[in-house]
This record gives sequence, C-alpha cells and structure tokens, in this order.
Amino acid sequence: GDTSFASLFAAHDALSDRMRRYLDGLEAEHSFAYGFRHSLAEPGGPERLAEAVRQNPPRRHPVVRTHPESGRKALFVNRLFTTRLLGLDERESEAVLAFLYAWLETPEFSFRLRWQPGTIAFWDNRATLHRPTNDYFPATRIMQRITIAGDRPG
Repeated sequence: GDTSFASLFAAHDALSDRMRRYLDGLEAEHSFAYGFRHSLAEPGGPERLAEAVRQNPPRRHPVVRTHPESGRKALFVNRLFTTRLLGLDERESEAVLAFLYAWLETPEFSFRLRWQPGTIAFWDNRATLHRPTNDYFPATRIMQRITIAGDRPG
C-alpha cells in the first residue's frame, strides 16, 4: 500500500492572510482515545488500550504551530486526533475543522509514495500528515517503523 504525505507548511502558506490571522492563536484539543475510537469499540479494545489511553490524555495544541528548528509556521490539526477548536461554539468548531481538513487534502500539498522493496522514507510529524492507502488486500503490509520523541507543539 502507498502512503500519502501532505505538507502542513504548504497548507499554511497557501491560506489567505486573513485566514492565517484568524487561526493564529487558536487552540485545538487532540485526543488519543478519539483517534483510536474504532479500536476501543472492538471487543476487548478498552482493556487492550487502557494503559495507552491513560498515558495519553487529551491535549491542547495550537492550530498553527511554529517549527522549533526552521521557525516556519504550519497547520497542526488532523482528522484522526483533533476533536474540537477551543473557545468556539460546537458548530463553529465543526465548520472550521471541516474546512481545514478539506484544505489539508488539497492535492497541491500532497505527495503519494509508492513503496518498493528497500524503500526508506523520513518525515517530520511536526509539519507533515501521512495516511496509508489500504488498497493491497489480500496482500499484507510489512514494515519497520522508528519514531523519535518530539517536542511539545508551540
């Protein structure tokens, strides 16, 4: 299966000045339990994931974060873990997030990696979204992944 990557730098930079000003300073809630809600709904899921849920309570993060090394601004929301925008009415939050999710999926911000044996990919989760393409059934996906602990978004 391929993996699609989206640049959160490019998505931020392509927004209008007015929208960048609106989003700057907003915070969003990100939830591990929300991201794994389907697994948690499976039989035995709550027990299997209890420790991970306990170790990863909901967190507040800026909607626009500044990369600690480059100083560039990037959007920092995603469909999987972002649950709401803080300080907004529920309907406003849903509408703004729907816009941002659709914006992040704009093809101009994306790249699709077609994995081949021996392919190695590195990406910075601080400024990149990634999503697998589950189009390889009945084959199985075998991979090794190393994740480096990051900084707190700011």
